[in-house]
Amino acid sequence: MCFPEQIPTVQQPLPQIAGRELNLKIAGVFLGDLVQPVKYRLQGFEIAGARDLRLKEFEFFQWSQRRGPPTSVILHYPVTIALDATPLTVPTGGVRRYTWELANALAREFREDRYWLISDQPIPDLGEMPANLRRGQGPTTRLERKWWLSGVQREMSRRGCDVFHGTDFSVPYLRRYPSVMTLHDLSPWKPERWQPDAARVRRRTPFLLRFAIATLVITPSEAVRREAIQRFRLDPSCVVAIPLAASASFRPVRGRQWDRPYLLFVGTLEPRKNIARLIEAWRAVRKKHEVDLILAGRVRSDFKPPAPEQGLYLVGAVPEQDLAAWYCGAVACVYPSLYEGFGLPVLEAMQCGSVVITSRDAAIMEVAGGAAIHVDAEDTKALAAAMTEVAADKSKFDGLRERALARAGEFTWTRTAQRTREVYRVARERFNARAQSSRSA
Repeated sequence: MCFPEQIPTVQQPLPQIAGRELNLKIAGVFLGDLVQPVKYRLQGFEIAGARDLRLKEFEFFQWSQRRGPPTSVILHYPVTIALDATPLTVPTGGVRRYTWELANALAREFREDRYWLISDQPIPDLGEMPANLRRGQGPTTRLERKWWLSGVQREMSRRGCDVFHGTDFSVPYLRRYPSVMTLHDLSPWKPERWQPDAARVRRRTPFLLRFAIATLVITPSEAVRREAIQRFRLDPSCVVAIPLAASASFRPVRGRQWDRPYLLFVGTLEPRKNIARLIEAWRAVRKKHEVDLILAGRVRSDFKPPAPEQGLYLVGAVPEQDLAAWYCGAVACVYPSLYEGFGLPVLEAMQCGSVVITSRDAAIMEVAGGAAIHVDAEDTKALAAAMTEVAADKSKFDGLRERALARAGEFTWTRTAQRTREVYRVARERFNARAQSSRSA
C-alpha cells in the first residue's frame, strides 16, 4: 500500500451513520464535525443521521459553488493513540522536540481523537496542553515495570488505546495492538563511538523490525527510509518517510546582541556532530576575520569539551524561545554533521532566514533543498573557505536566505501530523486484516 500526499478517495457508498462525531474530508478539505440531524447526498455518497455540517473556513455551499461538486468523501472515526513519552523525560534533543511537537499537532488537528503520553519513566510537567492530549500513569505493579513486555499493554488497555506509536526506536514486544515505530536514523548501527550507550537499541530494534512486530515504520527522510529498507530487509510498503518541521517560534526576529560577529552551531555536542573539525576550521577563519564561534546545545557524556580559548564559547542548552534570536544574529549557522536522519537545526536556521553552512549528508541535502551551502564534512579546508566567504560579506548571500525561508515554509507540523494520522489508520487496517487472516487459517 502506498502513502500518498493526499488522503485517498473512498470508492464505495458510505455506511449509514447516526449519532457519531466524525471528521469529514471532501476532496481533502476538512469540513468540520457533524452535529445536527440532516441528510446529505454527495456524488452518490449518502450520510444519514448526521447533525449539521459546519465548515472550518467557509460554508459548504459557497465552497461547492466555487470549486464545483465534491469528488471524494472520507470519514475519519475517532481513535485513541498512545505515544511513547520517554523522550520528554530529557530536557533537550531532536527526539524530544519531535515527540512534543507531533503530539501537540495531532491533538490540535484531530480534536475528536484522544492522545495519551505514556512511559515507564516519570513524565515531567509539560505545561499547557490541548484537552485531548493527556499524560498516562506509568507502571503501578512489579509486572508492569517490565514495560515493553507487559506494562505498555496494560496502560493502553486502561486508556482504551487503539494504536501505539513508538517515537524512539521501540514498540511493545507482543503484537496485541497495532504499532508504529519512528526510526529517526541508523546512527546506532554506524561507528559505535557515535552511540556508545545504544547497545540496547542495537539489539532490540532489528528484532522488532525483521519480525514485523512494528506494524508500520516512519522515517523522517527518504534517505533514512532507503537505508532502513536495505539494512533490515523491510517491505517497502511498510515504511513511509514523513518529514519533521521547525516550531513556529523559529522565524526572523531581531538578532541576539554579541560583542563580535559570531558563527553558531546548535545541537547536542556529541562525536558525530564533527565539532573538532568545526573548531579547527574556525581557527583558520579567525586568522582573517574577527569572528567568534558559539556552540549551543546539551553536552553528551561521551563528548570531550574543547580546551578554553579566546573567541570560543560553549553556552549550553538554549531555551527554545531564545534560539531564534541566536540564529538571526549569527553570521552563519554551521552544522557539519557526519550523519543525520533529518537535521532539524538546519531547518530551524533556514526558517529564521539564516545562512546555513552544512555537510553533504544525504538527509540534510534532502531537507535543505538547495537552500544551504554544502561542503564535504571531512574537508576542513572547504569548511573554512565557506565560513570565510560568508564572514567576508554576508550580504552576498541574501538570495540564499530568501530561498531558505521559502524552502522552510514547505515544512509544517500540521502536515506532519496529518500524514502520521494516516499511518495510524493504515496500521489499524493492516493489523486487523492480519488478525482476521490468522483466525481464518
